[in-house]
Amino acid sequence: MAGIALLIGFFFIVKFFLKSYSNFAIQEAIGKAGLLFNTISLLLYAIGLKKIGFQAVEEMTVSYGVLFDRSYPRLVGLLQDPNLYVFYNSLFFAYFLTNMTNWRNKIGFALCMFTTVLTFSRGGILAMLIIILTYMVICNSSTRRRTMTTMGLIFIAAGYIAVFIMKINIGGLLTGRITDFSNDGGSGRFELWGRAWEYFLAHPVIGIGADNFIEYNKVYYGESLYTHNTLLQILSESGLVGLCLYLLFLLLVLVHLMKRHVIKEHPYLLLSFLAFLMQIMSLSLIIHEVFILYLAILSVTLQRAENVHFEQKQKVATIQLTT
Repeated sequence: MAGIALLIGFFFIVKFFLKSYSNFAIQEAIGKAGLLFNTISLLLYAIGLKKIGFQAVEEMTVSYGVLFDRSYPRLVGLLQDPNLYVFYNSLFFAYFLTNMTNWRNKIGFALCMFTTVLTFSRGGILAMLIIILTYMVICNSSTRRRTMTTMGLIFIAAGYIAVFIMKINIGGLLTGRITDFSNDGGSGRFELWGRAWEYFLAHPVIGIGADNFIEYNKVYYGESLYTHNTLLQILSESGLVGLCLYLLFLLLVLVHLMKRHVIKEHPYLLLSFLAFLMQIMSLSLIIHEVFILYLAILSVTLQRAENVHFEQKQKVATIQLTT
């Protein structure tokens, strides 16, 4: 409860400071932070590979920005988990994708693409592919052509760097990662989801209690593991009451994002939210600092858009009354 209160306080503090800056300044900060985050993470990954090579002695070995997980050199960069890396990177990825109007943002998008693939996160890579396809649908034809051309060049350049410079067999590793899905049950996720469903059936209304899945899992199965599915975690820990409230919250956010002026002027906010929704299906992220930061940016941006819309309506009403 103290942690949740701390993050809620973080939301209001960040929102208070963001109100002092324009939307342009906020987006510039997102672009610069994304460039720095991905550049440093990629450098740490390269240093880790150079130090250990492509074969670690022990599983789950971490060297600078690389984690060796079942012989896969997975990028973790500045974080500790490759799946969470994609979640952190979602806001940057969506921003660069929808703002490839200058070289900085094109380079930023290339870095985001490269680091996302190097995490070998199946859910994360799928989420990024879906938001790219979504953007291709909602953008106009000229933007679509420009974006597809830029992405093609980026794919060629990134592939050349990975294969010929960094000596990484991206194709083979990705193919093996996808093949493993049928053998490892989604890294054991399917079994964990089954356990969450069992806890829900035993306590369907209010669940087993907040953050208790790990404790139940430890007692009954001897494993301290998360659910790896936010909706199932809420369902098992808070029952139908908690899940309905959480889904209502997500629905209200989505309704605001689907407004025409938001999709037209700030498409990165919609795409980021869609990426978050897809990733919570394989991650336990009921409350997370990156999502709180996103909500603060979204709140300030929507509030300004509503104020502009209200002022325009007032001007129209005044002109009509004068006439």
